[in-house]
Amino acid sequence: MITLKSKREIELMHTAGNIVYKTHQYLKPYLKEGITTQEIDDLADKYIRSLDATPSCKNYEGFPAAICISVNDEVVHGIAGKRKLKNGDIVTLDICACYKGYHGDSAWSYQIGEIDEEKKHLMKYTEEALFVGLKQVRPGGRIGDIGHAIQTFAEAHGLGVVKELCGHGIGTNLHEDPDVPNYGIPNTGVKLREGMVIAVEPMLTAKSPRVEILDDDWTVVTVDGHPAAHFEHTVVVTADGYEILTGEWKDG
Repeated sequence: MITLKSKREIELMHTAGNIVYKTHQYLKPYLKEGITTQEIDDLADKYIRSLDATPSCKNYEGFPAAICISVNDEVVHGIAGKRKLKNGDIVTLDICACYKGYHGDSAWSYQIGEIDEEKKHLMKYTEEALFVGLKQVRPGGRIGDIGHAIQTFAEAHGLGVVKELCGHGIGTNLHEDPDVPNYGIPNTGVKLREGMVIAVEPMLTAKSPRVEILDDDWTVVTVDGHPAAHFEHTVVVTADGYEILTGEWKDG
């Protein structure tokens, strides 16, 4: 069921989204060669709780960590552990926070030190794909418009679109209706209405879009071992377009 959020609910989701944004900003200086993904997760957990929120991912359907930390060929749902980041890696932090019963959700990919041209290309155009998709968010638009815009842009730049994963509605539950795929046909799918809140999140690969799940039953990786990137915002549909609830990123 798709719910339209009230002004009060949107205000609470704006606070939740701002906590997610602030957590990204807090963690960015720590994203250097030698830090472990567990250390990043611990920092995120403590910081989110310091802002009177809780990490939405923690124990969500059994997920063991506070945030999702995915490195290189890991597309989504990477679990924190002893792995150390190294020069040339890209790492995606998918951060979700719950504030007074409402969730915010945003993922961002970061480079560690100097990265190769393939990763630079991937990160640049995956981030741009997010905003290409967001331009389609307006009352009367359709979910298929968002996916089509992302898919067309991604494939024009030689990137793979992972079709097994998608964006989603969000509110008192972390994942709500409707699904928001990163591919689609224009003027099809659910019609957008003012007050809908959705997470738009291109998950793109440098080469083949084929993915598989590791034995931990969570981590999704590319089959060919090439890197993936992931950028995501939570947005509310407004009278004339959309508003980002998870921070106005200026520098990626």
